[in-house]
Amino acid sequence: MSSRYPCSPRTEIDGLIYFPRLCDKIRLQRDGQLSEDYHANLGGGMDLWTCQFLGVGYEPLADLVKGGASDAEALAWCRETGLDRPDYEIAWWNAYMKTRGFRDDLSERLATRIEESGFKDREGILTFFDYIDADEGRF
Repeated sequence: MSSRYPCSPRTEIDGLIYFPRLCDKIRLQRDGQLSEDYHANLGGGMDLWTCQFLGVGYEPLADLVKGGASDAEALAWCRETGLDRPDYEIAWWNAYMKTRGFRDDLSERLATRIEESGFKDREGILTFFDYIDADEGRF
């Protein structure tokens, strides 16, 4: 089976970024279409942070999505089971996620990834979202 990239981390649902990507990775892995490069970090990194923000465990969410829940159904479950964040916290979360890697504790890791991928001379990759979109051919 061929591999596909998950949707952009910038994709949002109900004003919340990254969640559709998390669900997309779960479905692609279930269907055998997620590149092996992504398997080791499933449920970690930004997936984990998103689950923590929503107050749910990755495995129960993954089981729900693997069982056929849409992004909207999965997000509704998160809000019922975990935390239903107010709009101002979602705005904070979105800003936090969009800027990860820019002059923060992940800056060195981002610089390493940029160099390893051959993007060192490429302008405009300032955050991990930029890097992910460039690495997956969207930027």
